Amino acid sequence: MNRLTELSELKELARLGPDPEATDRQHAKGKLTARERIDLLLDKGSFAEIEQLRRHRATGFGLEAKRPYTDGVITGWGMVEGRTVFVYAHDFRIFGGALGEAHATKIHKIMDMAIAAGAPLVSLNDGAGARIQEGVSALAGYGGIFQRNTKASGVIPQISVMLGPCAGGAAYSPALTDFVFMVRETSQMFITGPDVVKAVTGEEITQNGLGGADVHGGTSGVAHFVYDDEETCLAEVRYLLSMLPSNNRELPPVTTGEDPADRPGDALLDLVPTDGNRSYDIRAVIEELVDDGDCLEVHAAWAPNLVVALARLDGQVVGVVANQPRAMAGVLDIEASEKGARFVQFCDSFNIPLVTLIDVPGFLPGVDQEHEGIIRRGAKLLYAYCNATVPRISLILRKAYGGAYIVMDSRSIGADIALAWPTNEIAVMGAEGAAGVVFRREIAAAADPEAMRAQKIDEYKRELVHPYYAAERGLVDDVIDPRETRATLIRSLAMLRTKDADLPRRKHGNPPQ
Repeated sequence: MNRLTELSELKELARLGPDPEATDRQHAKGKLTARERIDLLLDKGSFAEIEQLRRHRATGFGLEAKRPYTDGVITGWGMVEGRTVFVYAHDFRIFGGALGEAHATKIHKIMDMAIAAGAPLVSLNDGAGARIQEGVSALAGYGGIFQRNTKASGVIPQISVMLGPCAGGAAYSPALTDFVFMVRETSQMFITGPDVVKAVTGEEITQNGLGGADVHGGTSGVAHFVYDDEETCLAEVRYLLSMLPSNNRELPPVTTGEDPADRPGDALLDLVPTDGNRSYDIRAVIEELVDDGDCLEVHAAWAPNLVVALARLDGQVVGVVANQPRAMAGVLDIEASEKGARFVQFCDSFNIPLVTLIDVPGFLPGVDQEHEGIIRRGAKLLYAYCNATVPRISLILRKAYGGAYIVMDSRSIGADIALAWPTNEIAVMGAEGAAGVVFRREIAAAADPEAMRAQKIDEYKRELVHPYYAAERGLVDDVIDPRETRATLIRSLAMLRTKDADLPRRKHGNPPQ
């Protein structure tokens, strides 16, 4: 046989994979094949595959008679909007996507290449865990993946896309990456499956009930993004990549658009009620401020009292952190603090400026919060902000009370520019509560306690809670007209673009856990 013909046939065999029935079974589950997924993720015709003809060398349990090309994982690189991205994709049609020694070595190689090239890594996960027939060699393969995930952390963006099952130790690789995408009904993640849970605890639960997309998107916080189908999911992965730098030595890509930098925000006057007790949707405020009202919210269903999102201001990518008055009045609790801390750390790792919108009544009180560690876990957000060296702008929309005000990137913990609207109230606590503490004796001794309470509340507001108290003391750089917010943010970001702030020399910090 002609050598070129032989090569062509081998590559075609590797490309097609196992028999057509395996592909039909994959499609019958509502799932695409690994190559179909790669085609959706990358620019058309840009994929360059490596080790397509790799086969395992394991023996025993019938493995020596079954040695398919690729060994169940497709690896290579391609382009997303013209920029290099590395990718590996489990092929569930081969060994159920289970990881063996050769399979793992291919993944190790593509991860090493991504780190060396300084380009994002996307994993398309659809595998049944370690290949049991290969024993400890398969487990060691996962160890190599985890080690490289950690090495790449904060160096290149790492995105895990869950498109099928991911069980046992395999679930720790996605947990080590920057973002996790999941698809409803077809993707699950758990350390121990329903059968083990039932055997150990007696609890009966389905795979989706235990570790489905909505569980991890809204309850555990493991998944950052959840979608109904693979096509939408992979399109959103492309969108996320378009907003990220290739590595930690680059700035995020800048675009040009038609949304004027000085566009007035008249709608903001109606979106945010002046009455601090009335709720509103902070997402509408964000959309009014950013370019073309377009943003990508992260962890939308988890800890909804804090909104974190990527967006653009005059073409420059920014990370937005904002209290959500519509959920729990925008208080900070354990989950919101951890959500914000993780996002702030990511933005700081990849040179994405931070814009913080503040309307926070404080930390959530309660026995459960205290017993579950609100002190150490709330401190994660504080640590992340204090440690961040990217440009940081904070804006107080309405109230900013107590320790939550300090934690939400106040000037005192290093915000480069601290702004406020004329409706802002910065205080240790709300005037009603403060008056009850400071003037409790006068109120108790008064002939009309309620009238005295109202008088003292008004007095406290005039003295300490008026909008200009913080500005008079230099804790706010400027009190601005809400309609000028977008223009002010853009001017401030332009000034801070060349910011150079180094942390003290150290191996690494020891953040609260």
